[in-house]
This record gives sequence, structure tokens and C-alpha cells, in this order.
Amino acid sequence: MLRFESITKRFKTNQVLSDVSFTVDAGNLVVIIGESGCGKTTLLKMVNRLVNPTSGSIFINGKNIRSIDEVKLRRNIGYVIQQTGLFPHMTVRGNIEIIPKLEKMEAEQRQENTLRLMEMVGLNSEEYLDRYPTELSGGQQQRVGVARAFATDPDIILMDEPFSALDPITRSDLQDELVALQSEVRKTIVFVTHDMDEAIKIADMICIMKEGRILQYDTPENILKNPVDDYVSDFVGKNRIWSSPEYIKVSDIMIEHPVTASKDLPLLKCFDKMRRSKVDSLMVVAPRSRKLLGIIKANSLRSVEDKAQTAESYMETVFPKLSPDETILDALKTVMEYRTPAVPVTDENGLLVGLITRSSLVTTLSQQYFDFDEGEIQ
Repeated sequence: MLRFESITKRFKTNQVLSDVSFTVDAGNLVVIIGESGCGKTTLLKMVNRLVNPTSGSIFINGKNIRSIDEVKLRRNIGYVIQQTGLFPHMTVRGNIEIIPKLEKMEAEQRQENTLRLMEMVGLNSEEYLDRYPTELSGGQQQRVGVARAFATDPDIILMDEPFSALDPITRSDLQDELVALQSEVRKTIVFVTHDMDEAIKIADMICIMKEGRILQYDTPENILKNPVDDYVSDFVGKNRIWSSPEYIKVSDIMIEHPVTASKDLPLLKCFDKMRRSKVDSLMVVAPRSRKLLGIIKANSLRSVEDKAQTAESYMETVFPKLSPDETILDALKTVMEYRTPAVPVTDENGLLVGLITRSSLVTTLSQQYFDFDEGEIQ
């Protein structure tokens, strides 16, 4: 675990950081983001003591980093920067093995480690190990930089805009690879960027900074849905959530109080309830528990002559359902696959908690093009 506690930094009369406090949980990838000059890189460099705070403390697993020898601290923290930082006079092998050699790792173990790291970053050992950095593309150099950062299996990796100088396709590929790699190794990674798309794509948590202060520290989902102020909203982009639809949950867009009926309600009263509520179906639930028993639809009742029969006699008991944690993409797929105008939303106990309709989906999807007054989707 990495903890920043009341960090401030002044360079002469320039206040770069002001009372910065937050915690990076072990195994999380946290992105620090903000405009140029907001203090994000300065904060990152404090973790390995390339820059020292004017006041405040940084703790790694509860231990103040000021009590740790600088050299030992830096050798146990991986560091990847924008320009890769590779030594041009060393081969790829030499760059990856420099810290393991200084740590006196045995030659056989070092070689095995290097081969494993090359495979991890997707580079062929036979083809690239004996090349020099100038013989590699920008993306290949950055892969070597990542391999070197992992060479001593550190618990913490610092990444300072590592992909910003790359072309968009290579950058996107490396972002994907970082996400896949992190899902396997679960390192504590602090990643600095100025690109919100990149932050949303890779982060477990995002720390948005402005003029040396933290404005919001939260999950990508919560930042997209609930920006803390207008600056964050503008910085994130008002419609950016539509580029990450996996963060739009069924619980965000469902009708929370669908019209229901009991299984004993006569069909005549079912018709009347649908007419008054302007709906074409009723969710049939058990009394008190709201356990979903079935769906009764208007079009299946029109030919029934005996309207004194109950909802239980004509309700459908086999139908698609959604859970609150599924996404708008799941909802769209379900509605299209089953060609149904309404899909109930149930919790893990089978209790009715909401309803997704075609009209609510259309209304929600329209919000990326038009501004609607806030309020419950009907």
C-alpha cells in the first residue's frame, strides 16, 4: 500500500503541491491526471525520492520512505518514463539486466528472468535481446522500458506518461497490453498522464489534479457519472461516458418503480391498471417480498373472453431478465435478441428492482446527442 499524507511542495515562491493526501491500495493501478503544471509528475517523483516534499510524508506499507535508503528504495521501485530512459550504449539485454546485476542476481537466474520479461512484453528474445535501442521502434523501446521496470519484481511501478510520444495505434496496443499484464501481476502502479481516454481505459482509480490540489479521487465510473464540479465535468468531457458504455449500468437507466400486479388480480383489473398507467405489461410479483413470478402482457389477453380469470392463469413465466450490475450493452443485446419491449431487472434473490424498456433505452441513448432535463426516465 502507498499512502500520501499532507504533501506540499514549494520551489522558492512557487507552490507546486498543496496538502495532497490519498492512498493507493496494493495491486491497484492509479492514474494521476491533470493539465500541464498541476504537479502530477512532481508527486510521482516523490515516491522514489527524486524530489522531496517540502512537508508531509509518503508511506510504503506503513513505512515512511524517508527512513529507507535512497538507493535501496529506487532499486525496488520500477520506473518507466516517456522517453524510455534506455541506455543507448547497452543492448536490450544489458538494459533489462542492469539492476538485477547490481543486486547480484545469479547469472542463470538473471537470464531466465530476462527471457520471462521479454515474453511478458511481447518481444522475441532471439530477435531483440542483442539489439541496441536505436535499432528498435518507439513501441518496442517502450516495451523494453516496461520489462526493465519489472526486472526486480518490484511491488510498486511508477509510469510517467510512458505512451504519450507514441503513434495512436501503438499507444492503444500498449494500453491494452498494460491492462492485460496488470490483470495477471497485480502490481501497485502509479501512472501519470494528461489523456482522459487513457486514464479511463487503464485505471482502477483516477486522481484529478488542478494547481497542485486533488479535485477528485475516485473510480473511472464515478468520475464519469458524478464529476465533483464543473472543472472536472469539463475536463472529463460531458459525453465521454458514451465512449465507455461499460460504465453505464442497468441500475443507472432502469425504471425503478415498474407497475406490478398480484397473481390473484382479475384480468379485467389488470387491463384497467395497464390503461391507467399507460403501459402494455405488468410485472406479477409475490405480495410483500416483491419476488418476480411472471409477466402479463396486454396483447395476450385481448382474445380472452372470461376477464374474471386471474393474472396467474395468463402470465408468462419464462422470459429474459437483467441484473442491476449489467451494462447498457447487455440491456441492448437482450432487448434485440428477444425482441421484447420490456425486460425486468431482478436482484440475486429474484426480487423485482426495476424495468428496462425500449423507450427508456432510446431516451438514454439520445442523451449523447441532446440535453435533457434531469429526472427519472419514464
